[in-house]
Amino acid sequence: MSKVAAIYSLFPSRRCWRHATLTIHRLPIVRRFRLMCFAVVLAVAAVTTGCQSIADSFSGRKEACEVLDIGEPASATVMRLIDTGTTINDDPVVEFVLLVVPADGEAYEAHSKALVSRLDVPAIQPGRVLPVKFDPQQPARVAIDLWDCTKG
Repeated sequence: MSKVAAIYSLFPSRRCWRHATLTIHRLPIVRRFRLMCFAVVLAVAAVTTGCQSIADSFSGRKEACEVLDIGEPASATVMRLIDTGTTINDDPVVEFVLLVVPADGEAYEAHSKALVSRLDVPAIQPGRVLPVKFDPQQPARVAIDLWDCTKG
């Protein structure tokens, strides 16, 4: 991240890059140094925690993989799709409202988040039956069985 980008990200209002560039040169040297240290700490934190884990958290993949590891198989009908407002690489993260039908139990409604390719959106419209797994201890935790959760 450049000095200009670091400064620009700290401004709450949207200011032009030129203004941000002029502002950094007006700051006393001590404040510039502190700002640069802060930017370095943020960069190191992003690298050490891993950008992938952040994406997994926003996309629902992390929780889905936990459920897929321990879950019981079932089928679910997509009742409704809710736009979460989050996109990752221009693909939407969608909240599914599902009617889950376990092999040995009554059907119930559950919610699950998943990252959906823009190309796959027509294939997951309401009425579609999808394979899912649910947590036997907490049946409301449901994951659509479309994630590749292999460790590697």
